[in-house]
Amino acid sequence: MDLSHAALLLAAGLAAGTVNAVAGGGSLITFPAMIAIGLPPVPANVSNSVAVFPGYLASVAGSRQDLPRPRALATLVPTTIVGTILGALLLLATPARAFELVVPFLVLGATAVLAFQDPLRRLVGHPRDLSPRRRTVTVQAMVGLGAVYGGYFGAALGVMLVAGLALVLDATLARVSAIKNLLSAVVGLTTLVVFALFGPLNWAAVAVVAPATLIGGYAGARLVRRLPSVVLKTVIVVFGTTIGLYLLWRALN
Repeated sequence: MDLSHAALLLAAGLAAGTVNAVAGGGSLITFPAMIAIGLPPVPANVSNSVAVFPGYLASVAGSRQDLPRPRALATLVPTTIVGTILGALLLLATPARAFELVVPFLVLGATAVLAFQDPLRRLVGHPRDLSPRRRTVTVQAMVGLGAVYGGYFGAALGVMLVAGLALVLDATLARVSAIKNLLSAVVGLTTLVVFALFGPLNWAAVAVVAPATLIGGYAGARLVRRLPSVVLKTVIVVFGTTIGLYLLWRALN
């Protein structure tokens, strides 16, 4: 790796850490950067998943004041771990082409759910009107599906988690974003363990990107706390739409 490659990865890591904390989707900055320095797609995806993990930790630290009590989150962690392992093993065991074609529609669908959150709530029922059992099952399903996606590819995981959780949780968007940061960190730690043991990692790329995402993640999380909900939702919807269209263009070319 030469100096220009290191500089590209450093800049991408800073930007990705900030974007992940605000809206999710920062991997769409670091993943192309790793491709640009010459890594094949699968090693680039694996290395990218490991490299962005410190940024998730920083995002959790920056948004910790908006997190609910630990007891409320404890039941989501096992679901996140299991879903992530399934997604990571799927990446290592199957061709990526079919999923590449599905991913853009998942991202665009998740973004649409967030954009039309209020009409959808009127259709399916507001979270406060759901029975505790139905609310629990729905949240677990949302988290599980998001974790499988995060283990497999991960880009726009934040958008998908925010969209799903905002639909089924009676909470402010800042709190939903904080929960998203914590679950993303669990996904990141799980993929780190799986890919470190079984994946084709490029440790040099990880060593450059990881510290940069740490700085960007903390800065982005602090920024989220200052944004009004309507502004934060607009940012996430615009970014999610851009990501989905980009992924669709890449899958078809």
